Amino acid sequence: MDPRTRLTVLHRRLDACKACPAMIGPVVHGPPIVTPVLLVGQAPGPREGGFGRPFAWTAGKTLFRWFEAAAGVSEAEFRDCVYMSAVARCFPGKANGGGDRKPDQDEMARCRQFLAGEVDILQPRLLIPVGGVAIEQVLGHKGPLVEVIGEARRIRWHGVEADAICLPHPSGASTWHRVEPGRSLLARALGLIARHPAFVAAFAGRAAPQAGCPARHP
Repeated sequence: MDPRTRLTVLHRRLDACKACPAMIGPVVHGPPIVTPVLLVGQAPGPREGGFGRPFAWTAGKTLFRWFEAAAGVSEAEFRDCVYMSAVARCFPGKANGGGDRKPDQDEMARCRQFLAGEVDILQPRLLIPVGGVAIEQVLGHKGPLVEVIGEARRIRWHGVEADAICLPHPSGASTWHRVEPGRSLLARALGLIARHPAFVAAFAGRAAPQAGCPARHP
Protein backbone atom coordinates (compact mmCIF):
# COMPACT_ATOMS: atom_id res chain seq x y z
CA MET A 1 0.00 0.00 0.00
CA ASP A 2 1.50 3.35 -1.02
CA PRO A 3 1.96 6.14 1.58
CA ARG A 4 -0.92 8.28 0.32
CA THR A 5 -3.35 5.36 0.54
CA ARG A 6 -2.05 4.49 4.01
CA LEU A 7 -2.67 8.08 5.13
CA THR A 8 -6.19 7.97 3.68
CA VAL A 9 -6.91 4.80 5.67
CA LEU A 10 -5.50 6.40 8.83
CA HIS A 11 -7.70 9.47 8.25
CA ARG A 12 -10.80 7.25 8.09
CA ARG A 13 -9.90 5.81 11.48
CA LEU A 14 -9.22 9.28 12.82
CA ASP A 15 -12.53 10.62 11.54
CA ALA A 16 -14.38 7.81 13.32
CA CYS A 17 -12.61 8.33 16.67
CA LYS A 18 -14.89 9.13 19.63
CA ALA A 19 -12.41 8.27 22.39
CA CYS A 20 -12.45 11.60 24.27
CA PRO A 21 -15.87 12.56 25.68
CA ALA A 22 -14.85 16.11 26.65
CA MET A 23 -13.55 16.91 23.16
CA ILE A 24 -15.77 18.73 20.67
CA GLY A 25 -15.81 17.38 17.10
CA PRO A 26 -15.49 17.17 14.25
CA VAL A 27 -12.00 15.75 13.93
CA VAL A 28 -9.72 18.15 12.05
CA HIS A 29 -6.87 17.11 9.78
CA GLY A 30 -5.34 18.13 6.48
CA PRO A 31 -5.30 16.11 3.25
CA PRO A 32 -3.15 12.97 2.84
CA ILE A 33 -0.04 14.78 1.59
CA VAL A 34 3.16 12.74 1.33
CA THR A 35 6.01 15.06 2.25
CA PRO A 36 9.26 15.07 4.27
CA VAL A 37 8.00 17.99 6.42
CA LEU A 38 5.62 17.42 9.34
CA LEU A 39 4.17 20.35 11.31
CA VAL A 40 2.74 19.47 14.73
CA GLY A 41 0.30 21.89 16.36
CA GLN A 42 -1.57 21.79 19.66
CA ALA A 43 -5.25 21.29 18.82
CA PRO A 44 -7.86 22.91 16.57
CA GLY A 45 -9.68 25.99 17.81
CA PRO A 46 -13.45 26.51 17.74
CA ARG A 47 -13.49 27.57 14.07
CA GLU A 48 -11.32 24.92 12.41
CA GLY A 49 -13.98 22.22 12.53
CA GLY A 50 -16.29 24.33 10.38
CA PHE A 51 -13.57 24.88 7.79
CA GLY A 52 -12.36 21.28 7.91
CA ARG A 53 -8.67 22.12 7.98
CA PRO A 54 -6.05 23.01 10.62
CA PHE A 55 -4.90 26.59 11.29
CA ALA A 56 -7.90 28.00 9.44
CA TRP A 57 -8.50 31.05 11.65
CA THR A 58 -6.57 33.92 13.25
CA ALA A 59 -3.52 31.96 14.46
CA GLY A 60 -3.23 30.37 11.03
CA LYS A 61 -3.14 33.75 9.31
CA THR A 62 -0.18 34.70 11.48
CA LEU A 63 1.56 31.35 10.92
CA PHE A 64 1.24 31.58 7.14
CA ARG A 65 2.45 35.20 7.15
CA TRP A 66 5.59 33.98 8.90
CA PHE A 67 6.29 31.42 6.21
CA GLU A 68 5.49 33.77 3.36
CA ALA A 69 7.94 36.35 4.74
CA ALA A 70 10.67 33.80 5.53
CA ALA A 71 10.37 31.38 2.62
CA GLY A 72 8.24 33.10 -0.02
CA VAL A 73 5.50 30.46 0.07
CA SER A 74 1.79 31.24 0.16
CA GLU A 75 -0.76 29.62 2.46
CA ALA A 76 -2.05 27.50 -0.43
CA GLU A 77 1.47 26.33 -1.31
CA PHE A 78 2.23 25.56 2.34
CA ARG A 79 -0.95 23.49 2.70
CA ASP A 80 -0.08 21.63 -0.51
CA CYS A 81 3.47 20.78 0.55
CA VAL A 82 3.53 20.37 4.34
CA TYR A 83 1.62 17.74 6.33
CA MET A 84 -0.14 19.50 9.20
CA SER A 85 -0.86 17.42 12.27
CA ALA A 86 -1.48 18.08 15.98
CA VAL A 87 -1.21 16.43 19.38
CA ALA A 88 -5.03 16.53 19.58
CA ARG A 89 -7.44 16.59 16.61
CA CYS A 90 -10.68 17.85 18.18
CA PHE A 91 -11.46 21.19 19.82
CA PRO A 92 -10.89 20.81 23.58
CA GLY A 93 -13.47 23.47 24.47
CA LYS A 94 -13.04 26.58 26.55
CA ALA A 95 -11.02 26.79 29.76
CA ASN A 96 -12.68 27.95 32.97
CA GLY A 97 -10.67 31.16 33.04
CA GLY A 98 -11.29 31.97 29.37
CA GLY A 99 -9.40 31.02 26.24
CA ASP A 100 -9.16 27.57 24.72
CA ARG A 101 -8.58 24.62 27.04
CA LYS A 102 -5.36 22.70 26.51
CA PRO A 103 -5.86 18.98 25.85
CA ASP A 104 -5.05 16.92 28.92
CA GLN A 105 -2.51 14.11 29.12
CA ASP A 106 -5.08 11.35 28.61
CA GLU A 107 -6.53 13.06 25.53
CA MET A 108 -3.08 13.52 24.01
CA ALA A 109 -2.21 9.91 24.81
CA ARG A 110 -5.30 8.67 22.97
CA CYS A 111 -4.44 10.79 19.94
CA ARG A 112 -0.80 9.71 19.96
CA GLN A 113 -1.53 6.53 18.01
CA PHE A 114 -2.53 8.66 15.03
CA LEU A 115 0.57 10.84 15.28
CA ALA A 116 2.74 7.73 15.54
CA GLY A 117 1.03 6.34 12.45
CA GLU A 118 1.64 9.53 10.48
CA VAL A 119 5.31 9.57 11.45
CA ASP A 120 5.67 5.93 10.46
CA ILE A 121 4.07 6.54 7.06
CA LEU A 122 5.79 9.84 6.24
CA GLN A 123 9.25 9.15 7.73
CA PRO A 124 9.69 12.94 7.99
CA ARG A 125 13.12 14.54 7.85
CA LEU A 126 11.93 17.83 9.38
CA LEU A 127 9.55 18.26 12.33
CA ILE A 128 8.05 21.67 13.13
CA PRO A 129 6.42 21.67 16.59
CA VAL A 130 4.33 24.82 17.04
CA GLY A 131 3.66 26.07 20.58
CA GLY A 132 4.59 24.87 24.05
CA VAL A 133 2.25 21.86 24.15
CA ALA A 134 3.54 20.47 20.84
CA ILE A 135 7.14 21.22 21.78
CA GLU A 136 6.73 19.29 25.02
CA GLN A 137 5.19 16.32 23.19
CA VAL A 138 7.85 16.22 20.47
CA LEU A 139 10.99 17.20 22.39
CA GLY A 140 9.98 16.50 25.99
CA HIS A 141 10.92 20.10 26.80
CA LYS A 142 8.93 21.83 29.54
CA GLY A 143 11.13 24.89 30.08
CA PRO A 144 11.13 28.41 28.59
CA LEU A 145 10.73 28.78 24.83
CA VAL A 146 14.03 30.69 24.63
CA GLU A 147 15.79 27.41 25.36
CA VAL A 148 14.55 25.68 22.19
CA ILE A 149 13.42 28.22 19.59
CA GLY A 150 16.05 29.38 17.11
CA GLU A 151 17.96 26.10 16.91
CA ALA A 152 17.68 22.72 15.19
CA ARG A 153 17.76 19.56 17.29
CA ARG A 154 18.33 16.05 15.99
CA ILE A 155 15.82 13.82 17.72
CA ARG A 156 14.28 10.37 17.49
CA TRP A 157 10.48 10.49 17.68
CA HIS A 158 8.14 7.54 17.25
CA GLY A 159 11.09 5.57 15.95
CA VAL A 160 12.13 8.07 13.26
CA GLU A 161 15.22 10.31 13.33
CA ALA A 162 14.58 13.86 12.15
CA ASP A 163 15.56 17.47 12.75
CA ALA A 164 13.15 19.41 14.97
CA ILE A 165 12.88 23.20 14.61
CA CYS A 166 10.39 24.69 17.05
CA LEU A 167 8.15 27.71 16.62
CA PRO A 168 6.13 29.66 19.20
CA HIS A 169 2.36 29.49 19.01
CA PRO A 170 1.08 32.20 16.61
CA SER A 171 -1.84 33.07 18.89
CA GLY A 172 -2.94 36.67 18.88
CA ALA A 173 -3.09 36.49 22.68
CA SER A 174 0.65 35.82 22.90
CA THR A 175 3.22 38.60 22.87
CA TRP A 176 6.23 36.25 22.99
CA HIS A 177 6.93 36.40 19.26
CA ARG A 178 6.42 40.16 19.06
CA VAL A 179 9.02 41.30 21.62
CA GLU A 180 12.68 40.50 22.15
CA PRO A 181 14.25 38.03 22.40
CA GLY A 182 11.28 36.14 20.96
CA ARG A 183 11.13 38.18 17.76
CA SER A 184 14.78 37.48 16.88
CA LEU A 185 14.57 33.82 17.88
CA LEU A 186 11.46 33.37 15.73
CA ALA A 187 13.23 34.91 12.73
CA ARG A 188 16.21 32.61 13.29
CA ALA A 189 13.96 29.55 13.52
CA LEU A 190 12.07 30.45 10.36
CA GLY A 191 15.36 30.96 8.53
CA LEU A 192 16.54 27.51 9.62
CA ILE A 193 13.29 25.97 8.37
CA ALA A 194 13.39 27.81 5.03
CA ARG A 195 16.94 26.59 4.37
CA HIS A 196 16.45 23.02 5.61
CA PRO A 197 16.97 20.48 2.80
CA ALA A 198 13.65 18.73 3.54
CA PHE A 199 11.73 22.01 3.35
CA VAL A 200 13.50 22.99 0.12
CA ALA A 201 12.75 19.55 -1.37
CA ALA A 202 9.07 19.73 -0.39
CA PHE A 203 8.60 22.98 -2.30
CA ALA A 204 11.04 22.33 -5.16
CA GLY A 205 8.44 21.89 -7.90
CA ARG A 206 5.84 24.47 -6.90
CA ALA A 207 6.69 26.88 -9.72
CA ALA A 208 6.42 24.28 -12.48
CA PRO A 209 3.10 24.52 -14.42
CA GLN A 210 0.66 21.76 -13.37
CA ALA A 211 3.41 20.15 -11.28
CA GLY A 212 2.12 20.89 -7.82
CA CYS A 213 4.50 19.79 -5.09
CA PRO A 214 6.58 16.72 -5.82
CA ALA A 215 6.00 15.59 -2.25
CA ARG A 216 2.37 14.90 -3.15
CA HIS A 217 3.42 12.32 -5.73
CA PRO A 218 5.70 9.76 -4.07
